Amino acid sequence: MHFRLILRILGILLMVFSVTQIPPMAVSLYYDDGSAHAFAVAFGLILLIGFLIWIPVHDVHHDLRTRDGFLITVLFWSVLGLAGSLPLQLSDSPHLSFTDATFEALSGLTTTGATVMTGLDSLPESMRYYRQQLQWFGGMGIIVLAVAILPMLGIGGMQLYRAETPGPVKDTKLTPRITETAKALWYIYMALTIACAFGYWLAGMTPFDAIGHSFATVAIGGFSTHDASIGYFDNPLIEAICIFFMVVSGVNFALHFFAWRQKSLKHYFQDPEFRFYIGVLASVTIVACIALILTATYEPLGALRKAAFMVVSIATTTGFATADFANWPAMLPFMLFVAAFVGGCACSTGGGMKAIRILLILKQGHRELLRLIHPSAVFLVKLGRRPISDQVLEAVWGFFSVYLLVFLIMLIALLGTGLDQVTAWSAVGATLNNLGPGLGEVSAHYGNINDTAKWILCLAMLLGRLEVFTFLVLFSPAFWRR
Repeated sequence: MHFRLILRILGILLMVFSVTQIPPMAVSLYYDDGSAHAFAVAFGLILLIGFLIWIPVHDVHHDLRTRDGFLITVLFWSVLGLAGSLPLQLSDSPHLSFTDATFEALSGLTTTGATVMTGLDSLPESMRYYRQQLQWFGGMGIIVLAVAILPMLGIGGMQLYRAETPGPVKDTKLTPRITETAKALWYIYMALTIACAFGYWLAGMTPFDAIGHSFATVAIGGFSTHDASIGYFDNPLIEAICIFFMVVSGVNFALHFFAWRQKSLKHYFQDPEFRFYIGVLASVTIVACIALILTATYEPLGALRKAAFMVVSIATTTGFATADFANWPAMLPFMLFVAAFVGGCACSTGGGMKAIRILLILKQGHRELLRLIHPSAVFLVKLGRRPISDQVLEAVWGFFSVYLLVFLIMLIALLGTGLDQVTAWSAVGATLNNLGPGLGEVSAHYGNINDTAKWILCLAMLLGRLEVFTFLVLFSPAFWRR
């Protein structure tokens, strides 16, 4: 383990992150909302801390190993949450406590969208913008951006990319060079953000709201500049645009890359994960719509509008709202939460376990049924025409088992802090899946739960963002052996 090299990279990344304080500072100066000093001080502190970490080890040069990449990834997301919380603590409005500010910043950077804040409409514009920006940088992963920069400084980035990229297959590169891969991902990410913002603006949002909501939509984050979220606008066209970009952002970005490269859409529908992902969204929407009509919650068109938006928002782990789904009748709130465990596709900005893993688990289950009928036959699990190795299937089952075990441990821990059962299980599910809104006491916000519960949920956000194993591997004795 090259600890001096790790410190050098951490210092560089912190200095890079300090630059993200400049845009909200400019917004504050433009609107004259009195918060510029908070961002100026945060910029100076983060830059100084990064410089002090970097300067003693600036001349260290080694090859970056995979284990180093895992440690840097976990350290950076943890430190980033602390650094990102500074403006929220230093500002006169909202002036959050250390716990609340860290929770809010980590929620933004992990694109969870769980908030401890209320009265968003009355906050300074720079603070409202800053929350959205946190999600945008966290969406694709600031480390993926960094791997495009680190090679210029003599540091290889493939180990960081493998540690950061979500999904069961982490070695697939869109281009031969990792730097070009990172750039390709960010070009697609930027293009989707610009298109989404332009669509919102044409549909009636102000430029400020359009930019802020495009950040959260493409990042699948769910933060809004208004307490009522997307429901504030009460505009079917805005909701339709939001649905489209939530669905698109939950798709594997490699498919977007090939669509751009080959000028064709056919490979979307040839991809088994994409078909499964769309199938889940469509099926849950139909069931929710029928249930809302049968229970007379809304008239038919209203039921379709509300069901389509809320199902896509929750199932993709975005967390925007146009209705209080927690108070929907029958099994609907629970069904939507189960859909969030599926989440988006691998290599997307979505959370959850990822559609590809759930699809492989279902195919493996089907194979076991066939084996009961034909014990001597050999059955292959395939994605399309491509057979999947038993090693990949074992990894998927291992992830699934550990994910549920982590969920249960955190649920018990939250119950131990005094939360009721509905609040506890939904809060763990919402943060571990990087979803955001929960049920019970956390259906509107997380501000009223105790600080111990908030720190447990901060850990859940990190575990969800880093897909559990990236974080848990640090607690294995074998990881630290030479």
